[in-house]
Amino acid sequence: MSLHTVLRSATKEVVIGHDQPFCVIGERINPTGRRIFQEQLRAGDFSAIERDVKAQVEGGANVLDINMGVPLTDEPELLAKAVQMVQELTDLPICIDSSVVEALEAGLSVYQGRALVNSITAEDDRMAAILPLVKKYDAAIIALPNDHDEIPMEADKRVELTGKIIRVATEEYGIAQADIVIDPLAMPIGADTGTSLVTFEVMRRIRDDFGVNMTCGASNVSFGMPGRHTLNATWLPMAMASGLTSAIMDARTPLIVESVRAADVFLGHDDWGMAWISAHRAKQAAAEAATA
Repeated sequence: MSLHTVLRSATKEVVIGHDQPFCVIGERINPTGRRIFQEQLRAGDFSAIERDVKAQVEGGANVLDINMGVPLTDEPELLAKAVQMVQELTDLPICIDSSVVEALEAGLSVYQGRALVNSITAEDDRMAAILPLVKKYDAAIIALPNDHDEIPMEADKRVELTGKIIRVATEEYGIAQADIVIDPLAMPIGADTGTSLVTFEVMRRIRDDFGVNMTCGASNVSFGMPGRHTLNATWLPMAMASGLTSAIMDARTPLIVESVRAADVFLGHDDWGMAWISAHRAKQAAAEAATA
């Protein structure tokens, strides 16, 4: 069973699936940990967004995540503005990312297309607050299998909570199973190198038991470690082989994006390697043009 999660902008469609090329969701339009970007946004300066969109599109992103979680601002207004601006700059579909329900609604209300919403947990109040919006705006939803207790470290608990989320979303809110994208909770290996083995097991079981698509914050896995690009570029193909079908990741780093596209070739998601070959030719042509 291979479920397809279909995202759209006004003019472009992106399909996430276990039989599709990996979906790269650019993570950059996010002020978390970016002090200067936060100050610019507070001052109404959106110029960094333009640069970030350009870099991620050129890097090969398929979807762009937009988060406007800046303290001491009107987040709903900021997010709606950013969504409108990004839609004018690119035809890539958008992932609307906020923990504030009002901000999600503001972003969804101005989006022209079919968005991915980031995110809910298995907590009943979060599902009750956000799933009606997902249904109202015909969006897809990222869901994390953790509840009010904490992030479960055992695979069994994450799989159990995944089942709960899917049951509630489909039966109580009428959301298609194909539109539920599970985040299997990729933890930083800096604290415990065994966490990835649990996450890979969770991915395999979610793929085999439910057939839903999966995503995660891929940069998170290398947090606290040196050589992060190499770690991320190695981890992602391993995760893909375990069932990960998309990731919110750094689309500006060629090493990481190319490792994902190479894995697509080996997993049979790039027919005859044509996408890989044409990307290689484009790179060669650009290099030749630069030296001409």
